[in-house]
Amino acid sequence: MQTLNLRVNGEMHELSVDVRTTLLDALRQHLHLNGTKKGCDHGQCGACTILLNGKRVNSCLTLAVMHDGDEITTIEGLGSSDSLSAMQQAFVKHDGFQCGYCTPGQICSATAMLDEIKDGWPSYVSASLTDTPELCSEEISERMSGNLCRCSAYPNIVNAIAEVGADKS
Repeated sequence: MQTLNLRVNGEMHELSVDVRTTLLDALRQHLHLNGTKKGCDHGQCGACTILLNGKRVNSCLTLAVMHDGDEITTIEGLGSSDSLSAMQQAFVKHDGFQCGYCTPGQICSATAMLDEIKDGWPSYVSASLTDTPELCSEEISERMSGNLCRCSAYPNIVNAIAEVGADKS
């Protein structure tokens, strides 16, 4: 067992975990934050995507003990039922979910992805490696390719992200 401190959704937590505990399991089993979903448990579906120090990561692929002192934001930290984040509101407006299982990871990933574009990070489909990427459907689809939706709500998800991205620019 190892003790670590995590700032999760703005609150400090001290945890004592087995060193083999993934960050996903620490969030779900130790902190009872079940909004982050456990999908494939192999980093292939993106259901477990969270924000780690503002960057998106698959929480099933990293050990909790590697993140002592880090800041984590889960879907519960992006908004609340009384005050949804802009991305959560857009997903509702555009029906960007069907079964909803992938939705928390999609929203966390989309939130961070817009910051990546704003910061000028190119993707595989970006026209230039040095210019700020254009927020277009192709760019959004490429950047969200690590988050799978088994219900195929992709067009609605892209529309939700595009709306929030347009509002931020």
